[in-house]
Amino acid sequence: MTDKILTSIDGAIGRIVFNQPEKRNAVSLEMWLAVDAALDRYAADDNVRVVILSGAGGKAFVSGADISKFESERASEEAVAHYNETTARVYSKVHGFPKPVIAQIDGFCVGGGAALAVCCDIRVCGEGSQFAVPAAKLGLGYAYAGLERLVALVGPAFAKEIFFTADRFSAEDAKVMGLVNRVVPDGEVEAFCTAMANRIAGNAPLTVGSVKFIVGETVKAESDRDLQKCADLVKACFDSQDYIEGRRAFMEKRKPNFIGA
Repeated sequence: MTDKILTSIDGAIGRIVFNQPEKRNAVSLEMWLAVDAALDRYAADDNVRVVILSGAGGKAFVSGADISKFESERASEEAVAHYNETTARVYSKVHGFPKPVIAQIDGFCVGGGAALAVCCDIRVCGEGSQFAVPAAKLGLGYAYAGLERLVALVGPAFAKEIFFTADRFSAEDAKVMGLVNRVVPDGEVEAFCTAMANRIAGNAPLTVGSVKFIVGETVKAESDRDLQKCADLVKACFDSQDYIEGRRAFMEKRKPNFIGA
């Protein structure tokens, strides 16, 4: 395990911190593999109900790939394929994670960092945050899956603007586009995300998980939607102990204690 990825569990919140602030949290293959493993642990841990991704140092969320590692990590076609497969797997795992994932964005969110943020369910940034996907300035190709997720989030017009111009966008620009959910004062992003995560964690996990899955199905082609699973997840909510607990807590005017079953 690398010290460039820090993980911790704070109550019901699983945290993953990209810890390379001297490089604006640029990510190496070793770091992607560590994130992959952390996600697996958090998915299997019933005590973890929400995951927060963040960058160390307060200057950047993630600024993309660690170029200094390219010679060692992309020295052959096989190595390039392994790197690309790993990053694609992590993006897909974040996007399809069974629990809510929040991107806590301080400062720069660039390239692969922007792609990672798009995979999250909720994005919160500071007023001074900046966003960019400079692929067109580097001559890079961009995979279908990443563009599909971006278009689902901001729509075709803004997706084209982001890529065609390769401009740097402000936090306010990102909010207008729908790229972020919330813009908060710099220095308050972590507290805001933690409070939001705790509110989510206090709600019924089966309801939250079912809504995450169903929302994901709505943006798929009609022929690809698993409507039966959607119906099964809704039924599971109504059949659960948490539904009984929620009704009782409402009638008794107390906070419910949901167990996820």
